[in-house]
Amino acid sequence: MIMKILLLLLLTVVIVVKSKKSMHMLQQNLYNENNRYLKWIIYHTSNLISIEFPIFLIIFLANSLFVEKEGLSLVLNIIAFLLYLVFIILYKKKEKNEQVKKPLVYTARIKRLMVTTTIVYFLPILFLILTRESLVVSSFFLFLYALLTYLNPFVFLVTNFINKYTVEKCVYFHFKHMAGKKLKQMNHLKVIGITGSYGKTSSKNILADILNIKYVALPTPRNLNTPYGLIITINNHLDKFNDVLIAEMGAYQRGEIKQLCDLVHPKYGILTRIGTAHLETFGSEENIQKTKFELIESLPKDGVGVLNRDDPKQVSYHLKNDCKILWIGIENEDVDVLAKNIKCTNTGTHFDVIFKGDKKKYPFETKLLGQHNVYNILSAIALGREFGISIEQLQQAVKAVRPIEHRLELKKLGNFYQIDDAYNSNPTGAKNAIEVLSMMPGTKVIVTPGMIELGAKEAELNEKFGEQIAELSKADYVILIGKKQTEPIRKGLEKKKFDMDKVIVYNNVVDAYTFIRGIKGKKDIYALFENDLPDTYNEK
Repeated sequence: MIMKILLLLLLTVVIVVKSKKSMHMLQQNLYNENNRYLKWIIYHTSNLISIEFPIFLIIFLANSLFVEKEGLSLVLNIIAFLLYLVFIILYKKKEKNEQVKKPLVYTARIKRLMVTTTIVYFLPILFLILTRESLVVSSFFLFLYALLTYLNPFVFLVTNFINKYTVEKCVYFHFKHMAGKKLKQMNHLKVIGITGSYGKTSSKNILADILNIKYVALPTPRNLNTPYGLIITINNHLDKFNDVLIAEMGAYQRGEIKQLCDLVHPKYGILTRIGTAHLETFGSEENIQKTKFELIESLPKDGVGVLNRDDPKQVSYHLKNDCKILWIGIENEDVDVLAKNIKCTNTGTHFDVIFKGDKKKYPFETKLLGQHNVYNILSAIALGREFGISIEQLQQAVKAVRPIEHRLELKKLGNFYQIDDAYNSNPTGAKNAIEVLSMMPGTKVIVTPGMIELGAKEAELNEKFGEQIAELSKADYVILIGKKQTEPIRKGLEKKKFDMDKVIVYNNVVDAYTFIRGIKGKKDIYALFENDLPDTYNEK
């Protein structure tokens, strides 16, 4: 009996150790939105057949098949106890050596999840109490507890499901009511929605910087682009001094943009670019197109939408709304706001702007890099004019726009310049980043793990990315992070006859920094870091 109690206590320690990892992955996978956490579990099925699996089998044998043979059962439980000690030591050692890019954050939601999970693990004891059996640790109880310990990632899948449709629903509706009440009291507030497959956060921050020359604009912080994110922004950040609320709107499936519009009721909307981001969850490019246009189709009749004439998916869409539309463009000149003579250097971007009905060219300059940022600036200029901001003020505001963190952000790190484009790479953005790198003087390096969440086209698009690196980047070195994940990129590089002696593969991005710092020569070094996958994609 003492052995069973000791084993039970040790199992509790194992639960605590494993639960941190499960919660971390659940949080990084957006609490299993679109089954992301479940896919992570399936992707890492090898973790279920580790040293813990034979230990669980031993406990099963000891407390199910050989329960009548007390001597053998005791020996097997002792073996299981000792193996669990080894398991904990190895697990903690592996955890210590793992590179964690974004640690687990103990939010209120995580704490509520911890309470529910604790209750689930307490259920076997509750079962013993309700059946009025002795509270002595029975063989069946020990086996059941070991099973729940072994299936810890699935336990969190279940408890997350329970919370989502009970506790979290109540919490959501409470704070949603608070946010709606607050918005109704702010009649003066101008609400702008921004969506698209990519460029949302950049466009939002650029717009806020430009509008702030005349108004007090509040953009949603960081990437808070979900219903929860907008509710948090309204309840915690919006105040009576704000003239404008800029709501970034993200989506993984049809109807989610409409849901966000019903929450904040935007009068103005910007659609960045429509592409293949999150194709896996949308199911088709047509679904992506319709979802993004939910923003423009939710605007009132006196509303204003800003669209990109250079985006075929925006031009071809049959809009079911007769609100005012402002078109921007670089390649297509039949627009309301046009950019010409774009020149990009390592200090920023210069370009001219032509407004419809005005043949004069107005010079603009910005610290931001890349043509895609010119599109974002054009959208902000279009709305800025609609808001009564003068061209001279717009020129001043564009010049003062701050670089956006992790989006082609140029910074000096020791002996090299890092072009940080680490946030959520996509086919269009990746190509833009390559073109920016090609304009830089000196030694050029690309560091990338490739792109994800592109559905059935993921391998094809990553192979094309490899081809583009070979053809457009003028890279001296290519560093791939994760051998399995980056195999399509490698194929693309080989296809275009890139010098494969200049391709290095690491499983840890830290090794890439070490390599770059070791590059010798008198030339400046420019290293493009394209995408930074979350910890759920770490390879051994």
